[in-house]
Amino acid sequence: MCQEIFLKMKVAVVGATGMVGEVMLNVLEERNFPITELLLVASERSVGKKLNYKNEEHTIIGLADAVAAQPDIAIFSAGGDTSLEWAPKFAEVGTTVIDNSSAWRMDPAKKLVVPEINADTLTPEDKIIANPNCSTIQLVMALNPLHKKYQMRRVIVSTYQSVSGTGVKAVQQMENEAAGIEGEMAYPYPINRNALPHCDVFLDNGYTKEEMKLAREPQKILDDRTFSVTATAVRIPTAGGHSESVNVEFHNDFDLAEVRKLLSETPGVVVQDNPETNTYPMPMFANGKDEVFVGRIRRDETQPNTLNMWIVADNLRKGAATNAVQIAEYLVENHLVSKTSKVVS
Repeated sequence: MCQEIFLKMKVAVVGATGMVGEVMLNVLEERNFPITELLLVASERSVGKKLNYKNEEHTIIGLADAVAAQPDIAIFSAGGDTSLEWAPKFAEVGTTVIDNSSAWRMDPAKKLVVPEINADTLTPEDKIIANPNCSTIQLVMALNPLHKKYQMRRVIVSTYQSVSGTGVKAVQQMENEAAGIEGEMAYPYPINRNALPHCDVFLDNGYTKEEMKLAREPQKILDDRTFSVTATAVRIPTAGGHSESVNVEFHNDFDLAEVRKLLSETPGVVVQDNPETNTYPMPMFANGKDEVFVGRIRRDETQPNTLNMWIVADNLRKGAATNAVQIAEYLVENHLVSKTSKVVS
């Protein structure tokens, strides 16, 4: 009988000390990813520090040492500049990089992957794979089955995004403000008891980078430029979980019962939609979970073939860490990393 084994599944987590890096380690452990050697990688100021994984202490190393170790897979969550400089260096030594930054997402030579939708496009030659924006992932998870059935024409999305999407500094700002403590500001204004229509930096067209990611990334993931997306991204004082109000105009009409059925049958999507019992998705319940939750499903009564819905997901898990780990799992399961092999036992 042939039994599949992993001769040397060496995995590097780049940005291991960050908020997403910490969640990545949790997800790798929860999903029992087949690691025989784990490299925890961070900036020079963190080199030499210790982190625990599966009750074992690991010493943080620098990027140059990680490249020299030639891992099979490197999962990056260390910012765009780091990815632009170092992902090619890992790729040159045969490492498959899964990058969580925006650095490679719109590069036409790189795949932008949500495993449930387009992992089947990956090949062994894809050495740098882009993880989509957190808000994009949960959006396309719900849109994909509906687009296949009814053909989207236009999507209008307004996001309500957790401060954890900005990072530790933003979470600390919110907690300081709630406690009445003066501290360092991640945002130009207070976030506690406020809403900031300002996610990422403003561009010349008046949109923010976050809004343009939402406009462009779904077309690439779904490999379809026949629909358009316009977005307004808002930061709200929640600690975890992004929410989205989504209005979708289709070419073809739909039945609401069929829409709910299509979504409920989509792997990774959970429908929570019962106004009679006040059942609808909320970030406080999505926090810590890997599913994308969809509710408030209703017809837009102002124009034909148009649907409204509310989409919520944990931005650090399915929106970042879990999606990246799922890509890694697909690579391993489909023998797309160089050091995976079969032996006879």
